[in-house]
Amino acid sequence: MLETPGGLTLMASDTPPGMEVVPGSAISVSLSGDDADELKGYWEKLSEGGAVSVPLEKQMWGDEFGTCRDRFGVDWMVNITAPQP
Repeated sequence: MLETPGGLTLMASDTPPGMEVVPGSAISVSLSGDDADELKGYWEKLSEGGAVSVPLEKQMWGDEFGTCRDRFGVDWMVNITAPQP
């Protein structure tokens, strides 16, 4: 896990259930944080020319979350944390 100076968290994991496993690309990179505008900007750039598996939208746990494969074949998970009361 890597914390950026801007407060984002960068993590990697094995391929989650429901996403196709491509030999040589058996990891997913996760970007998470609370800066919705910044993370949505990354999402737009990562998904452009790639394939969206789970649209970036509000999930049952309260965060906005989505998964995509970028145009280079890298799988990404983007999570925008819900505001804390």
